[in-house]
Amino acid sequence: MLTLARIITLAAADAINPCAFAVMTMVLVSILLTNPEKKHKVLVGGIAFTIAVFIGYFFYGLIMIQIFKSFIEFTSVIYPYLTKGLAILAIILGIFNIKDFVHYQPGGIATEMPLKLRPRAKMFIKSISSPKGAFITGIFVTLFLLPCTIGPYIIATGSLSEITNGNVFSFEALNALVPWLLLYNLIFILPMIGITLIVYLGVSTTEKLDAWKERKIKYIHLITGLLLIGLGIGILTKLI
Repeated sequence: MLTLARIITLAAADAINPCAFAVMTMVLVSILLTNPEKKHKVLVGGIAFTIAVFIGYFFYGLIMIQIFKSFIEFTSVIYPYLTKGLAILAIILGIFNIKDFVHYQPGGIATEMPLKLRPRAKMFIKSISSPKGAFITGIFVTLFLLPCTIGPYIIATGSLSEITNGNVFSFEALNALVPWLLLYNLIFILPMIGITLIVYLGVSTTEKLDAWKERKIKYIHLITGLLLIGLGIGILTKLI
């Protein structure tokens, strides 16, 4: 249960990341512009893009866990301090997010997509014209999302690296890890599914959603920061 609380908190902090929100709205705008009379493609394209992100992040998770395990085996002396190190990292990431609440600047370190990567990400996204294109683009765009969403995922995969022995890609390890990674990434993509449904059902438009995000972005960082700092303190005090 304690591990469950940790994974859910990290996934929730990752899910409300502003850059994932921005990327999803750009994807839907691109689909709408190329298919203005075929609104069902917004639903199919949005879901296809979300599935691509889910698959990409799932495999990134396995790779990151393997890196952790290889590093720990190479320097076993630090193994007892791994959990404390991850807790401190959570607190540092939380402080960065609180900083963005107090003094917001686009492209914050470890909190948003770097400004240099944004034009390339937009170039990929603007090429989307179909659900198939949304899926293919989603695989590539996950690489642009990593710089701003990887922080909580590092902590999560670091924690998960402690529950298995040997090769991550062995049957025994996969059996232990897959449920946790599925849970984490399902929570991570929930806002993407929500945005897709909101636009498809006509509850709101991409323009209004993007405007809302810009108005509330500082508070999104505040919530993320408080979650991460609380998690870090919880891990250090062995409450989580």
